[in-house]
Amino acid sequence: MTQKNIYIAGLGLIGGSIALGIRRAHPDYHILGYNRSDLSRNVALERGIVDKATDNFAEFAGLADVIILAVPIKQTIDFLQQLAELDLKENVIITDAGSTKLEIVQAAEKFLSGKPVQFVGSHPMAGSHKSGAIAADATLFENAYYIFTPTSLTKETTISELRDLLAGLKAKYIEIDAKEHDQVTSQISHFPHILASALMEQAADYADQHDLTNRFAAGGFRDMTRIAESEPGMWTSILLTNPTAVLERIEDFKRRLDKVAELISQRKEEDIWEFFDLGRQKRKEMKIHKRGGVDSSFNIFVDVPDEEDVILHILELLRGTSLVNVHINEENREDINGILQISFKNQKDQQHAEKVITENTNYKVIIA
Repeated sequence: MTQKNIYIAGLGLIGGSIALGIRRAHPDYHILGYNRSDLSRNVALERGIVDKATDNFAEFAGLADVIILAVPIKQTIDFLQQLAELDLKENVIITDAGSTKLEIVQAAEKFLSGKPVQFVGSHPMAGSHKSGAIAADATLFENAYYIFTPTSLTKETTISELRDLLAGLKAKYIEIDAKEHDQVTSQISHFPHILASALMEQAADYADQHDLTNRFAAGGFRDMTRIAESEPGMWTSILLTNPTAVLERIEDFKRRLDKVAELISQRKEEDIWEFFDLGRQKRKEMKIHKRGGVDSSFNIFVDVPDEEDVILHILELLRGTSLVNVHINEENREDINGILQISFKNQKDQQHAEKVITENTNYKVIIA
């Protein structure tokens, strides 16, 4: 296999994890990295994520057969403009990892048009609450959607070459128009982050007059607001590069809230019941439990008694599986059991966990 030079700009969670996935499938490839901060560069070198690293973006660009821009959206656009002025290898493949696509695609077509390069937009739909090269993980993208948004600079072989390069990520590859990508993600990714942060702001203000709010916040509230802890700079950039679609989703949601408020004020019991039942049915129909979105994971919930060593026993049964997180949901419960929530990186480990816990204990196990 011919050795290639792969240049990854941005050695954080996403860029570092992509590099590890490439190295897993192509150990002979030479991986170059750019990062502005010394810390991530040093960590990437120490962990073997990259072979060489620089804080000068232009330094390695001319050596690359493939350039992956895993930096914030505004910086991605700036780098595309810089690449148009650099002496690059003929037919170099350039792609990105941005969470919005239309502005990036338009920038690439504007700056790189007429150049002997290939460009396709990309969005690996996976993430973590962790950040930096220290958090990079070759398994981050397993079974997650890796979206390609073709452009006028995408050749017939561009995407197939990238799929081969990224084979070690073990992702699910899909092609979609950039505008449609931004429309879809505005609903299932961008707007939910707005909602989570707004709900947190509302609850925090409410707690000023009702101090038990903070103490009782658990269960559904915790699950709905988890993503409010996401990095604010990234989400500011996402909203400002997809404003039309996001604003439309906000207006649509306002109308839906007004409709529910009217049902409550008019005490329409049957209509309120149908509102909740429709939500329940639609959630069951949606492929919401299948990995493929940002921060997605595979969860099980175990009803466990308040007894010594219960959790240790369960974790021992799960030795060798890829755990993402373990959380005890025991707040505000009136019964004697708590709920142990265990998150896994893949469905195989999730199903294995359900099997071994069910076979070796009498605890109720629910997959979600």
